Amino acid sequence: MGRAGCCYRGAERLASPPRVPRLRPLLLLLLALCYGAHRGGQCQVATPQCRIQKCTTDFVSLTSHLTPALDGFDVEFCKALRAYSACTQRTAKSCRGNLVFHSAVLGISDLMTQRNCSRDGPTSSTHPEIQSEPCNYHSRTQHAHTHPHTHTHPHTHTHTHTQPGYLFCGLFGDPHLRTFEDSFQTCKVEGAWPLIDNDYLSVQVTNVPVVTGSSATATNKITIIFKPFEECTDQRVYQAVTDDLPAAFVDGTVSSGAPDHNLNGNNVDSTGKVRALWISEHSPGRHVELHAGYIGVTVIVRQLGRYLTLAVRIPEEMAHAYDATQDLQLCLNGCPTSERIDRGGHLSLPLPLPRLALGLQLQQPQGEGQPSHTHSHTAPYSAPQGFSVEDARARCREQLEVQDIYFHSCVFDLLTTGDANFTAAAFSALKDMESLHPHRERWTIYPPSSAHTSQPITWLLLLTLCIACFCVCV
Repeated sequence: MGRAGCCYRGAERLASPPRVPRLRPLLLLLLALCYGAHRGGQCQVATPQCRIQKCTTDFVSLTSHLTPALDGFDVEFCKALRAYSACTQRTAKSCRGNLVFHSAVLGISDLMTQRNCSRDGPTSSTHPEIQSEPCNYHSRTQHAHTHPHTHTHPHTHTHTHTQPGYLFCGLFGDPHLRTFEDSFQTCKVEGAWPLIDNDYLSVQVTNVPVVTGSSATATNKITIIFKPFEECTDQRVYQAVTDDLPAAFVDGTVSSGAPDHNLNGNNVDSTGKVRALWISEHSPGRHVELHAGYIGVTVIVRQLGRYLTLAVRIPEEMAHAYDATQDLQLCLNGCPTSERIDRGGHLSLPLPLPRLALGLQLQQPQGEGQPSHTHSHTAPYSAPQGFSVEDARARCREQLEVQDIYFHSCVFDLLTTGDANFTAAAFSALKDMESLHPHRERWTIYPPSSAHTSQPITWLLLLTLCIACFCVCV
């Protein structure tokens, strides 16, 4: 055994905030003790009797798959902390005087306080035969991966990878759609349209015109149907309309799959198990979240101004559980070509602007020699009063620092409607995407006409640089 034993195997895993948040203080404390011990030539190595390294390795194993976006994250994390604490208690006598051990004990206490974990309650087990919770998607899939021959719901397919894949879809503004494939579209889709329609979940939105004489629409009604699933839940329907964003399903219930339903948003029953389905209200009449733990789905619904926004996170296997009669799904396939306002990601602005201003492609006049002032008559939207392009950019920049597609959608909405609430809608849509989208490297999308930086380079600057390079070469 060498001095490297101070910094136990697996400790570096605790430094990953996106996977197990707020563990950094414990890791830094342990590393600091290791460093000090190395400097003093008194590195303490866990003896064969002191099993602190085993306790820590088990804790890392129990929490390495957890992410804050998963339903039941707090429950599972607290279970793992209690198991970690119990393990340290069992080895306390043999670890007396070991600095790493005592640091771990202090760190566990601190983390339990931060996560509001009770000292008493169920604990996680590293035993491979641990029973799954049939109404907890994460528990069920983990058990299926551990036991490949376990039979699950008929529509559920067993995968060989250890972690289920998730997809994200969002809708906001005039409306702007972000599909499961991260295609960003602006659509008309007036009336009722299905966003998601599979064997487990249906999500439908209704869009109405926002400006008289314009084809732009926005969402004023959302209907979500959670379909029956074995013994976990019967059918539940949630419906939100403008000025009525309830914190309950249409039948008045707020949860399903646990006997002690309540209105406080608690997602755990008295046994520590995650509820099958529940609603949490974050801001009355403005922000509601629906959690379907039995299928791993999270839905965020907001009202901003007169209109609604939607964000959905769903396991890939659930999203793809549909038949040929359910192929009209905007989240899955995007808007029909005839319903697209953008053209391959380019949006037409309602004002005559220099080409490629704001990174948005202008609609071209029909005739080559047509005067530029006639362009506003050929654009699909009339310019609203109160917002110039500069005003719209300044207003959107107050909340959206990066000039990505959310920023440009914000500008487009302000110019189209003159409604400043669309700024908050774009900002909230961005934040909801960041909280639900499973792939951070795919969060940011830029318009096709802008460079992939936070400050797009104009074509004029590019032309100038090209000329300069040409002159140098000559």
